[in-house]
Amino acid sequence: MIRRTEVDGVPTLIAPTSGPLHAGLMFRVGRADETLPRAGITHLLEHLVLHPLGLADYHYNGATAPVMTYFHMQGPEKDVAGFLSGVCDSLSDLPMDRLETEKTILRTEHSSRTPQVTEPMSLWRYGARGHGLVSYPEWGLDMITPDDLRAWAARYFTRDNAVLWIAGRDVPAGLTLRLPAGERRAVPAVSSALPVTPAYFSGDARAVALEAVVRRRTAAGVFSGVLERELFRGLRQEGGLSYTAGTDYSPRGDGYAVVTALADALPEKQDAVLGGFVDILAKLRVGRIEQADVDSVVAKRADALDNAEVWASRLPSSAFAELTGEPQPSNEELIGELRNVTVGDVHEVAVEALGSALLMVPPHRSADWAGFTAAPTSSESAVEGRAYRSLEGDGARLVIGDQGVSLVGERETVTVRFDGCAAVLGWADGRRTMIGDDAITLTVEPTLFAAGSAVPPVIDAAVPAHLRVTMPAREPSAIPRPDPKRNRPPRPSFGSRYKLWKDSGVPALGVLLFVVAGISLLMIVGIAVDGDGNPRHWVLAAAGTVGSGIIARALINRVKEVRRALR
Repeated sequence: MIRRTEVDGVPTLIAPTSGPLHAGLMFRVGRADETLPRAGITHLLEHLVLHPLGLADYHYNGATAPVMTYFHMQGPEKDVAGFLSGVCDSLSDLPMDRLETEKTILRTEHSSRTPQVTEPMSLWRYGARGHGLVSYPEWGLDMITPDDLRAWAARYFTRDNAVLWIAGRDVPAGLTLRLPAGERRAVPAVSSALPVTPAYFSGDARAVALEAVVRRRTAAGVFSGVLERELFRGLRQEGGLSYTAGTDYSPRGDGYAVVTALADALPEKQDAVLGGFVDILAKLRVGRIEQADVDSVVAKRADALDNAEVWASRLPSSAFAELTGEPQPSNEELIGELRNVTVGDVHEVAVEALGSALLMVPPHRSADWAGFTAAPTSSESAVEGRAYRSLEGDGARLVIGDQGVSLVGERETVTVRFDGCAAVLGWADGRRTMIGDDAITLTVEPTLFAAGSAVPPVIDAAVPAHLRVTMPAREPSAIPRPDPKRNRPPRPSFGSRYKLWKDSGVPALGVLLFVVAGISLLMIVGIAVDGDGNPRHWVLAAAGTVGSGIIARALINRVKEVRRALR
């Protein structure tokens, strides 16, 4: 059983273990509590906290997740007590002399890590805030100050926002948790960037993936297991299309859980994997669920709950439930719920899951044919304001007004409104990248628009300072310049050129000039040969000459206009 107590005001969960003592101190704060312009503040604080603890003979670690942060150690009682006490002491006196060094370490960590295949799914579902921030880089690191960190620690790293769990006989001797008073922080409200579900987007070329949000309950965990069995059987064992075909079930902390499914695919097998994946989802949605699959998943999960180490293994999840205020049923209650799950219950979860589903398909594929709607990549409308012409010859316009900024192209419009802006990334050379709460991104390169240098100051003045992020300077060669070849419109076809000449009146003017000038010339020659002194003939000849000049001038001007149009 899990025993409850307190250590210096911190709720504490203790369960026996036959292995070495290990313990964790968990706080209800994570990436979802941050904002995009200061993304990374919790991770940075975690690193600063661990630095004074130095090297140890036993394993210890810290981690930052979407809605929680924890510090963990395994080893003798004295070491565990010293480590957890040191974490609390470090939280109250952060080593700010290490601030810039730890920022560098975090940037290095980010540049060397391999992103998870399903990482973009949070961005597409939640946008550029809350749970969606786990999909973004920690752009805010350079902007974070010592005062920011102290305020963050005072808000979230308190004894009332923490839970201690211990896998061992009792609280280690000498353990003290010197944490300030505070309040339990609720899990952040969930945002959405999807107008409708089920939806899909084109993502990683290596896999097909699904993310669904369902009410947290025992039947939902069983559904995740059944889906994994179907994917493994259909895409690996029978089809030989995938190597990895599995699922994950993760509580979100707000009464809901996220079911993630993944099947990898070689380039030449992507269409087959996508088709097979969708077929399996459709099969479960209409209720074609095997009783044997349900029985197998239930038996496996029940067996996992029936062993001597189960209470110790449940400590982290129990601490998470304690922090988020979710139910913590006993083992007996969990086993009873598992035994009562029916095929009908799993079918009910399948319908719920497919209704909220977000599907990631390989590049250049779609899932409209399967009943999924494309997730938005553009905006419905543009703002009103001053327009700046593109110098790229593509007909695009950059529009900036009181409400926001729009990039209007021939095929789509991208708009980020100032009242829905999550962050603006700014470079010294004038580049600005605006990211909307809905994850729509608009990049302004002043060098690519006529009078574009006037745009960045307007954006900076309209966006509050706390939403702006200063980015590292770019190399001059990285600053784009208009391509003269692209700026030149395509040469008209022969047919369009002929029609332009014809409609301009140039041929008619040419014929008229030939006739008038010819008659005038003949009259002048006749007068000269015959010695004709008739004044009337001279007047006609002079009038013809003047008329020829007027017609010639008009013809020359019309030719120039046509040539400019064809240039």
